[in-house]
Formats: sequence, structure tokens, C-alpha cells
Amino acid sequence: MAVKIRLRRMGAKKAPFYRVVVADSRFPRDGRFIEEIGTYDPTKNPAAVNIDGDKAKKWIANGAQPTDTVKSLLKNNGII
Repeated sequence: MAVKIRLRRMGAKKAPFYRVVVADSRFPRDGRFIEEIGTYDPTKNPAAVNIDGDKAKKWIANGAQPTDTVKSLLKNNGII
């Protein structure tokens, strides 16, 4: 099972809001997930990012691979 940390799109059309989730890579983008570890709202200025650092570190230590976007969010918040 390949586990990824990725964004799950929510919100209205033209007003995206994302949840940072841990999910099996075989499931769809907005489909089933294992755990929600944070949120990301790019519509605010500056963008609002709330990620539980402990959960993110635990999942990365267990082999979960963050996507490129999530990796940059984690780096900007000093989690990795």
C-alpha cells in the first residue's frame, strides 16, 4: 500500500479550500482517506496553513510520501 500525504479539494467552484490528508495513492483525490492532518486555504492573503506537525512527522517516518505541493507547505511551516 503506497501512502501519500496530499491535498483533498473542498469548497465551492472558484473558491478552493483544501484539507491535508493521508491517503492510499490508489484512491481518488477526493475519495477515501486514512487521516486528516491539516488544512490549507489559498484564498486568504497570506494563505492560511494549519498542519499538525506531530502527525505529519509520524506519517513521514512510517513511509508516507508527501506530494510536491504538500512538501513545500511542510517546508514553509518548518515541519520538515
